[in-house]
Amino acid sequence: MKKADLICIICVILFFAPFFIFQSVYDTYFQFNKDHAYVMSFIKFAILATFGEMLSLRIRTGVYYKQGFGLIPRAIVWGFLGVCIKIAFVIFGSAGPKVLISMGIEIDPNIMSQPFSAAKLLTAFTISTTMNLFFAPIFMTFHKITDEHIARNGGTISGFFTPIRFMEIFPAINWKVMWGFVYKKTIPLFWIPAQTINFLLPPEFQILVAALLGIVLGVILGIASLKSKE
Repeated sequence: MKKADLICIICVILFFAPFFIFQSVYDTYFQFNKDHAYVMSFIKFAILATFGEMLSLRIRTGVYYKQGFGLIPRAIVWGFLGVCIKIAFVIFGSAGPKVLISMGIEIDPNIMSQPFSAAKLLTAFTISTTMNLFFAPIFMTFHKITDEHIARNGGTISGFFTPIRFMEIFPAINWKVMWGFVYKKTIPLFWIPAQTINFLLPPEFQILVAALLGIVLGVILGIASLKSKE
């Protein structure tokens, strides 16, 4: 283990420890999360998912940060995507039970607020599946494009706010990896099961868990990058 890895582990422990040690810290977080859900979605993803990107960099290059990485631009992108994910949770969370009802399955529209049951598990799976099939590919593609945009502009803040050249970046994406690994494998084998479990959790924890899964996404993208070089 390198010194940087040890420092990283210590920082992670120090970041999360107050929420478990001090009830007042947890209560403040809980109340702010309740009153300002979209602001907290931005903050959670900006911090946690960006950390996932740093883990991805560590996997690919052996370091957590390097010149041109674009820490602030990546945090801004993840914060924006965090808000989009919160909106997706609201949309698909509401639509999931209605999809099952439209199929003739008798289910309470408010099933997700009730105790665990087979019907609730089926609904959580439906929400996760529809969200990951219809929203996740667009989300992942946009994230890939912004990554390339940040890299092409040297990770600078000023470069980040220049127009994104979608028509140039889109065909330059490694679609063999994007389709064959990111879409085809991670969505059905990881994201749908993971988000099914997430939707079974109390609503106040779902975005936090989704942001933590963003760390996992960073690791997955790091692996995908290594696979693209093989």
